[in-house]
Amino acid sequence: MSKVGVLGAGTWGCALAILLNDNGHEVTIWTKIENEAKALEASRDNLKNLPGAKLSNKIKINLNLEEVCTDKDLIVMAVASPYIRATANAAKPYIKQGQIIVNVSKGLEDSTLLTLSEVLEEEIPQADIAVLSGPTHAEEVSRQIPTTIVVGTTTKETAHFIQDIFMNDVFRVYTSPDIIGIELGGSLKNVIALAAGVIDGLGLGDNTKAALMTRGMAEISRLGMKMGGKLETFAGLSGMGDLFVTCTSKHSRNRNAGYLMGQGLTMEEAMKEVNQVVEGVNSAKAALTLARKYDVEMPIVEQINKVLFEGKTPKEALNDLLIRDKRTEYKSLEW
Repeated sequence: MSKVGVLGAGTWGCALAILLNDNGHEVTIWTKIENEAKALEASRDNLKNLPGAKLSNKIKINLNLEEVCTDKDLIVMAVASPYIRATANAAKPYIKQGQIIVNVSKGLEDSTLLTLSEVLEEEIPQADIAVLSGPTHAEEVSRQIPTTIVVGTTTKETAHFIQDIFMNDVFRVYTSPDIIGIELGGSLKNVIALAAGVIDGLGLGDNTKAALMTRGMAEISRLGMKMGGKLETFAGLSGMGDLFVTCTSKHSRNRNAGYLMGQGLTMEEAMKEVNQVVEGVNSAKAALTLARKYDVEMPIVEQINKVLFEGKTPKEALNDLLIRDKRTEYKSLEW
């Protein structure tokens, strides 16, 4: 049995707390919001965003960050991406040398263009930072619906340690050394999921959506490889796997926000309706800036930014994507 602190009491944090508790570990969830802590305590058998799941009474809920970070075998960073840096900064004094922290949030820091593991390394340099990503909607993980995921670490020892803690007969964990690739796949797919939702909101077909997803993965791979990620990672669980589920699932907040925009709502109206953090909005800005920095063509990312922030209509954006100059699918393939 391991002692695990989960920082963040959102749907993903709670779903992983349920999984870790089922695996026999001692789990404590931290939130700094007193009302959120009270609501979780009151609704353990009826979680608002995790229907059908139960938060065991064995899982502790604690408002004291120091207590949740102290004397833990593993810390799970599960706060939404915009709050990663502030949470890491607050936790830093309580983190011991070599403490393993696995980040399960997805996104890029808009102001610095850093991945979330890079943010954690800046704020908590004494920690051993890992990432966990894949096709894992919280609503299904919390109900023990089978899936697979990948953990990225700097050493095999840390990878196997985290693999052993999370893995069970319905949650299969693979290992990888490609942290940057895993993170870029997990953050950039949210941008493509916004566009996929727009396709659904416009009432278009399966062909359109499949084409968008495929070309979206081509964009993610081009940028990701320029930044040091590996092609195999983008073809794997944290790349294509996560892209598929986020673009197609009813559980996807990014896809749902895009759907509402396709129906005519503005970005602000769609985010208010979804009423959860839509990470793809922040990641869209960062992705476009990175594309320009690394001189990578990302037309889907460019058009979704224009829809989000410049008032362009989804129909206009789709039309501009379709009438671009003719080209081969992959320049690397020769006749």
